[in-house]
Amino acid sequence: MQINPYLTFNGQCEAAFKFYEKCLGAKITFMMPHDGTPVANQVPSDWRSKILHASLQVGDRLLQGSDCPPDHYQKPAGFSVKLDPQDAAEAERVFSALAENGTVQMPLQETFWAVRFGMLVDQFGIPWMINCGQTA
Repeated sequence: MQINPYLTFNGQCEAAFKFYEKCLGAKITFMMPHDGTPVANQVPSDWRSKILHASLQVGDRLLQGSDCPPDHYQKPAGFSVKLDPQDAAEAERVFSALAENGTVQMPLQETFWAVRFGMLVDQFGIPWMINCGQTA
């Protein structure tokens, strides 16, 4: 069994996944809009170009998401997507990239448990933790 985060967006899924692809050196493996699917008529006409389902391959993990219809969307709360870069330089690069137009909650810094740790909410409202652990 695997566990994969599934993120919902208020109409910005495509832009978010393209941003994450760039920031994380990842690869979008699937992106389907509502248009052309059997559920296209179940969303407003201006929502049909929004994403029904997207998948982003990040190393050996999968990040998935979709656009949630506006009347069902809820702001993300109670979780963070955690990344574990291999070294401090990669942690700094990823943190800086994800923080673009976002809000830093805890600057990336050395802690008693990590070479680098920081928290932010990106420009799409998704909370992230970057944790580059201590080396043995």
